Amino acid sequence: MSQTLLDITREHGIATLTLQGPSNGNRLTPDALKDLAQLVKDLEQDEATHVLIITGSGSEFFSSGVLSPAIRQELSKEEIVGMIKWGNRLFDDIEALPQIVIAALNGEARAGAAELTMACDIRVTADTGSISLPEAAWGGFPGAGGPVRLPSIVGRARALEIIATGRRVTASELQRIGYVVAVHPAEELMPQVLSLAKQIVANGPLAIRGAKRIINARMNSGFASARLLSDALRASVEYSNDVTEATAAAAEGRPPRFTGR
Repeated sequence: MSQTLLDITREHGIATLTLQGPSNGNRLTPDALKDLAQLVKDLEQDEATHVLIITGSGSEFFSSGVLSPAIRQELSKEEIVGMIKWGNRLFDDIEALPQIVIAALNGEARAGAAELTMACDIRVTADTGSISLPEAAWGGFPGAGGPVRLPSIVGRARALEIIATGRRVTASELQRIGYVVAVHPAEELMPQVLSLAKQIVANGPLAIRGAKRIINARMNSGFASARLLSDALRASVEYSNDVTEATAAAAEGRPPRFTGR
C-alpha cells in the first residue's frame, strides 16, 4: 500500500492539513490515520490555533478513503471491523475539536474520506469536487458516521438516497443540497478557504469556540445511541455473505450476486 503523508502548516491561528499521496488517491492509510489522531490530540489542547483546514493534494482526490475491495482482501474481518470502529472514534474526536474545522474538497472524497468531511464543521468544494459513498455496492453501508451525520446535513430522504445508490454527487449538487457552503473554481479553492479562515480567526476565540459547543450540543441529541447502533450493525454486516461475495466479485471482475444474507 502506497504511503500517504500529512503535510501541516500553521500561520496566524490557522492550521492547514494536506493529505499528500496523489498516486495513492491520498488514501487514509493506517499510518496516515495514526498521524491524524496525534494531530487531533495535540489540537485539543492548542489555544493558539482557531481554524483547521483539511484538504488533499493534486486535483483528482480529496481522498479515496480508507478501505476498498482490493484492500479488504488483505485484511481479516477482525482487522476491518477494528479499523472501522477506530476511524469512527477518530472522526468523533475531529467533530469535537474546539477549533472550527473546514474541509476543502479539491477532488472526490470517497467512502471513509467523505465521512471525514461530514465530521468537519464547514465544507467548501472546488468545482471539480464530489463525494461518493460506494459501500452498498460492496455489500455494506458507510461505517464511519455517514448514516449518523449525513441526514443532519442534507435531510433524511436525500441521505438515504445517496447511501443506498452509492452514486457520485458533484459540486453543483453538493451546494444545492446544503452539503457545502460554496463552490469555487479549482484554482481559487484554497485562496477562498484561507480568506474564510482569516475572517473566522479575526473574531473572538471565546465566541467562536462557545458557539461551536452550543451548536454541537443542540445537534447531538441521539448521536451517541445512533453511533453505537452503527458500530453494532456495521460489525455484523462485515461477516455477512454479501460482503464476502462483493469482495470476491471485485477480485474476479464481475458484478456481485447479493442474497441479503
